[in-house]
Amino acid sequence: MLNQITHGQPTDKPGLLIVHGLYGSGRNWGVIAKRLSDERQVVAVDMRNHGLSPWENTHTYQDLADDLAEVLEALDGPFDVLGHSMGGKAAMVLALRQPALVNRLIVADIAPVAYTHTQIQYIEAMRAVDLSKVNKRSDAEDQLRPLVDDPTLVSFFTQSLDVKEKKWRLNLDTLAGEMPRILSFPEIDGEFDKPTLFLSGANSDYVKREHRDRIKSLFPKAGFLKIPGAGHWLHAEKPREFEAAVRAWLNR
Repeated sequence: MLNQITHGQPTDKPGLLIVHGLYGSGRNWGVIAKRLSDERQVVAVDMRNHGLSPWENTHTYQDLADDLAEVLEALDGPFDVLGHSMGGKAAMVLALRQPALVNRLIVADIAPVAYTHTQIQYIEAMRAVDLSKVNKRSDAEDQLRPLVDDPTLVSFFTQSLDVKEKKWRLNLDTLAGEMPRILSFPEIDGEFDKPTLFLSGANSDYVKREHRDRIKSLFPKAGFLKIPGAGHWLHAEKPREFEAAVRAWLNR
């Protein structure tokens, strides 16, 4: 079973399951989850090979969707489901394969398509950190900074570092080996015929207009919304605006 962080108690509104993206964890979503839990119970998970969840040898979207289904069955779903990036793809596969477990779906800055821009360079950067020389988080950040092209990602990555144990809470070997699958999206028949929001950063190119026909074929009730001034990490770059957009859509 995936590690879960629960915020708030069940209310008369559907619970919300938050599914993080690649190299993330449920803890990354703590501030937004806590704020949204004033109206509904919010559960943030660590995906397999991330955080405090089990490490496995595979990392396919069928795997990830099955992991989420197990969580929702234990929570006595259906829940609303919010997934970002890799987590958004996992949430889409869950909704398409087991729609009874998903009440409504929010997909943050990702489309049901294959991408060509790999994320393997960040695995190589984390592997290059000499953990024997890391006594505090800033030691790892100093080593990562010259290796990572986006400065904002440095502190994000080190949130998945167990400084005391001197190890990453990321199964870097499996994530590297499964990178082609992480970048892809499986062929799935059927559709998810419930309300779905594709929430994107206005400065991101992950969800393009040419993706909309594919999105609509799988999610016929999809709507689209962009957050001005935000890129792919929209929830971290514009947390207040992201929270407000999610809250307004769930409460509409």
